[in-house]
Parts: sequence; C-alpha cells; structure tokens
Amino acid sequence: MAEHEHVRVAVVGSGFGGLGAAVRLRREGVTDFVVLERADSVGGTWRDNSYPGCACDVPSHLYSFSFAPNPDWPRTFSGQDHIRAYLEHVTDVFRLRPHIRLNSEVKRMTWDSQQLRWDIETASGHLSADLVVSATGPLSDPKIPDIPGLDSFPGKVFHSARWDHDYDLRGKRVAMVGTGASAIQIVPAVQPLARQVTLFQRTPPWVLPRVDRAISGAERWLHRQLPFTTQARRGLLWGIRELQVQAFTKRPNELGAVEQLAKRNMARAIKDPALRAKLTPDYRIGCKRILLSSTYYPALAQPNVDVVASGLSRVEGSTLVAADGTEAQVDAIVFGTGFHVTDMPIADRVVGADGRTLAEAWKGGMESLRGASAAGFPNWMTIIGPNTGLGNSSMILMIESQLNYLADFVRQLDVLGGRVALDARPSAVRDWNQRVQERMKRTVWNTGGCTSWYVDANGRNSTIWPGTTTEFRRATRRVDLAEYEVLRVPAHAEVTAV
Repeated sequence: MAEHEHVRVAVVGSGFGGLGAAVRLRREGVTDFVVLERADSVGGTWRDNSYPGCACDVPSHLYSFSFAPNPDWPRTFSGQDHIRAYLEHVTDVFRLRPHIRLNSEVKRMTWDSQQLRWDIETASGHLSADLVVSATGPLSDPKIPDIPGLDSFPGKVFHSARWDHDYDLRGKRVAMVGTGASAIQIVPAVQPLARQVTLFQRTPPWVLPRVDRAISGAERWLHRQLPFTTQARRGLLWGIRELQVQAFTKRPNELGAVEQLAKRNMARAIKDPALRAKLTPDYRIGCKRILLSSTYYPALAQPNVDVVASGLSRVEGSTLVAADGTEAQVDAIVFGTGFHVTDMPIADRVVGADGRTLAEAWKGGMESLRGASAAGFPNWMTIIGPNTGLGNSSMILMIESQLNYLADFVRQLDVLGGRVALDARPSAVRDWNQRVQERMKRTVWNTGGCTSWYVDANGRNSTIWPGTTTEFRRATRRVDLAEYEVLRVPAHAEVTAV
C-alpha cells in the first residue's frame, strides 16, 4: 500500500457484501477504490467456516448474485467449498483482484471533519478515503462464552469458525457446545469419527428436513444453454419465500402447522421419549432461525452421542460441568456459540465526527438509516447493517438492495459536486428505526417466547428486517437527500494534497 494513498472508496471485507460492493462500484464507473481484507484470501464467512459438514441452508440458485448466476451449482444446497469457489470466480470475472488488499485488517477509521475524509489505519499501512463501505458482516467475529476454568482445560478448544484441521477427532471424546446452524452440521459429521460426542444444549432448535439433492447434468446443461431457466428457478425460490413472510411478521400463530412438520421430522429418528422431550422446543417455531437437517436427529440417536439439556457452566480439568450438574469427560471442546452480531467489533474501530466510536454511539442498540447510514458518521455505509437480517430467505437479496442504495449514494455525491459528505440526520435515523421497531412488535421474533441472537443486550431486536425483501428493495432504491445533512469543506480549511 502506497504511503499517503488516497482513494475515493474503501470497502472493508471481501465476503458477499464487500465483493458485491466492488462489482457495483465498477459498474457505476468508479475504479478508484480498494477492498481491505484482514485475511490472506477472499470469501468472508465462507472462507472462515470450513468445519466438517459446512453448507448453506438457502438454495444455491437463490444464494448467489443476480448479476453473476451460476448454472453449475452441483447441489440444491451447496457446500462451503463450492460457495467459496463461487466467490473466487466472481472476484476473477469482474477483475477485482487489483483492488483487493489482503492481510490489511482495519485497526482504526477516523473521520476528518476538516478534510471530509476517512483516515484509515490498517495492518499493511495507512490510507484515506472519501467514502467507506463497511462490509465486515455480522457473522465474522466468533463469540466464545466466558466459562470458568476454560483456560485450564488440557485438551483442544476451538470455535466452529476457526476449525483446527490439524487436530484429528477420530477416537476422541468431543464436546459440542451450542445447537445453532453450525452445530447441527458438525455433530453428524463428527459422530462417526469420535469415540463419544457430548452435546451441551442450552435451548433445542426447531429442525426441518433438508431436502437436498444433486443437480443433474441435464439441469446444469439446460441452465447453461438457456440462461432464463436459471433466472426462473431463482425467481420461483424467491417467490415462495416472499409468500412465507406474512406468517413470520404478522400471523405467527399460523406457524403451528410448520411445528408439526418439525416434530414429525424428529419422531422419525428419535424413538426414545426422554430424548425426544429434551429435543422439543418450548417456543414458537421461527422465533430462532429454523434449521434444516436430515442427519442431525439420526446422529443424536446413535449410542456414542449424549445430549445434555443444559448449557456448559464450568470446566474442571478435563471434566465439563453443565448448569444442571451433569458431568462429561472430554478431550476436545468445539464451540458453536455464534458471533458478535449486535456488538460488532468493527464498531470499536470507527471514530465519527464528534470523536465517539460507533460502539459508543450504539451503546443503546444498533441503529442506522435504512440499514446503511449512522448519524454522526458521514460518508460511512454498512452492508448488512442493523435490521437487515432475514429469518427465512437469502441475505444476497438484501445485500443487492443495499448495493442499489450505495450506487445512488455515490451518484448523489457526484451531483452535489466538490468535496462533499452526507451525514444521516438523527431525526431520520430515529424515525426509520421507530417504524421498524413498531413493525417488529407483532413478529414471531419478538412474540415467539425465545431468547435469540437477534436480540441485543437491551432486549431490542436490532438484527432482523420485519418485512419482505421486496419492501426493503423499495425502501433502498434511492437516497433521499432530505434525510441527510450535506457537509462541505469549511471555508477556512485547506484540503491536504494526497
């Protein structure tokens, strides 16, 4: 990275959000940008999560960019390796590699009110940018709970997103802590290898069958020869999920029929009434993310798997003790305990116009205008920001909507001309979030009777979008300048040459 480098746009992260932003910038004619990536390759969460059995729970043709369709997905639900390969392919096809700075973790971003730019310190040097696009994503920084005695555990410990492939689990006594989307994929993959698997389950998930199959050569040939068939397939998958949204957002009681499907899925594999009771949730389906697996319950029914219906409380040497007093001797602990979603670490590294960090500004809960702009942080945008998450569809749809907003943001800066910045008005941020939270009140995520990672420490759901992807796309089609304060370089200030 050149000394005193200045770019028009700095994108942070090279997962779906960051690479999508880079493609969109190029399509808008912006070539003066960099993508800052902390790792040594692109891929984001699909690079970091390489645990056994890792796959997507959204159908492949919907979990890809509309502007980069892939006719050659091998399965209806693709594995981590194929999704990562797809992101590498997008990087090459759209000629993004010259813009990417690998091993360049952002240490600090500070807004310069005099120069109207962001000063950025990275692991590979310093630079400045007129506009920052933060695409670090909510599933990027693993969360391991503070368990008494964990530091003294003599065996192996790692998080599902930092899998140690050099450690052989064959013949080992393995503890799986957590029952989220990663855990239900890891347990079936590890169970045949391990001597014993002990699952520490604080809350049982609702699990529906995962109707996965190989996509035939004939289907792939058809998609290559007739691209509209790929679009039609994607459209059908999208439409089905749009129709489901009403049950999640307005009529949660209608989800009872889906619960019966999940219970039948369990009953087919779990014959022991006591185990079935342990695995049956006591909250409305959909309150937590609905998980998909046809192998999880069969794995739990195997003789070398124990389900502890309690969270891990403490560690005493090689003995793990659950909150209910159950003990287990283990050789390795795998944490599938999620990520820093409502307290994203990047927020501690962003210093806004008034000298506060974004984390300080968000102390009462994450808030932004249309999931993108935070008040007091001019020319700074998030991809997958507050209240842009989904509980039933593809996040790529939300990312592409935010890319539309980014594109218009850049156009507005061009129209205004000169050195200029847009800072979301606090009133606009407040009004937007009040509307979102009012809609959230009747959703299954707020009324379903569970505690989920969607909800922050203040009891506020700052993660999920309480509507359809169509509604969000409409809301982010254009930047409304009335919602922003237009900032220009102070008359007495001289812009530093770079």
